[in-house]
Amino acid sequence: MFYRSGLLFFLSLPVGLCYPLLLKEELKKKRREELTLQFKDAILFLASCLNAGYSVENAFSEALKETDRLYGKESMISGEIRLLLHKIRLNRTVGDALLNFAERSGIRDVRSFAEVFLAARESGGELMKIIARTAEIISEKIRIREDILTATASRRLEQKIMSAIPVLMVVYLELTSPGYFDLLYTTGIGRILMTVCLLVYLASLQMAKKFLEISV
Repeated sequence: MFYRSGLLFFLSLPVGLCYPLLLKEELKKKRREELTLQFKDAILFLASCLNAGYSVENAFSEALKETDRLYGKESMISGEIRLLLHKIRLNRTVGDALLNFAERSGIRDVRSFAEVFLAARESGGELMKIIARTAEIISEKIRIREDILTATASRRLEQKIMSAIPVLMVVYLELTSPGYFDLLYTTGIGRILMTVCLLVYLASLQMAKKFLEISV
């Protein structure tokens, strides 16, 4: 679209082949968002179990049953809770298991929950009430983020549509008015201008992505 050059197209094919690698971080982010929402439901149920008088291990066992029912046994959160329970049965502390979960997932809310758990255990305070209250606060924070994502969903769709419009406009003009852009493809100044347009287009895509980005 920017250079109308078959040679340049074939030279740039390796970049296209590397595109899935460029999407790696985006896919990781989507998985973190999904796991964060699942974690919210898990700790809400955990808090209700702790308030009902369950021990920490039994509360996690009950939370596992709930996540299995809500998301399935193959879900990310169910796998993490199973791993956590397995570590507890191998005499690892709950706090250490939660910190390991936080490090592997890269989710700040999981780390916050683990740190509060460790602090409450070391201080000798009312562990169950502190953990239950912390779970409620973190789940409310995640719920608010979920509401923001829902509220901005239409804006993200609009951004994708707007990103496609320049390409569609060029294709439309090429089909309806052949030769309209010939000067841009056949002269040195035209190629420089199209290079500037390409850079501006890529910069605008990156800016739009940053504007709509919500960290997890």
